[in-house]
Amino acid sequence: MKISASIKSKLNQLETTVQTNDSIKEIAIAPKSSGYGSSINGGELLLLSLATCFCNDIYREAAKRNMVVSDVEVIVTGDFGGEGEPGSNFQYKANVIADATTEEIKALIEHTDKVAEIHNTLRKGLNVTIS
Repeated sequence: MKISASIKSKLNQLETTVQTNDSIKEIAIAPKSSGYGSSINGGELLLLSLATCFCNDIYREAAKRNMVVSDVEVIVTGDFGGEGEPGSNFQYKANVIADATTEEIKALIEHTDKVAEIHNTLRKGLNVTIS
């Protein structure tokens, strides 16, 4: 699976797209009030990526267990310092409502935490290069 993201910015215009294989989706993000760049910062999008991954994976992993999940809430927090400093103290909480016992839901959350791809990518660390 090949995934990409792109952004095009000029005065009062921002185009953002994501793509997985041949599936392209546009994401509506307003430009900054100055007219240039994105009104959403990269840290916010990174944390949203973690929340999105976990949410989607909960449904995927629940289906494998024949569990029906009716509600998922994921809240991700992190700290960012000055320019050029990496983020730290990333944490998240998940609330899942499903047709299962409390113990089964807890096991689902713990398992999903172990298999969530974005989480594992950050936990492992990675090289980001410019070409």
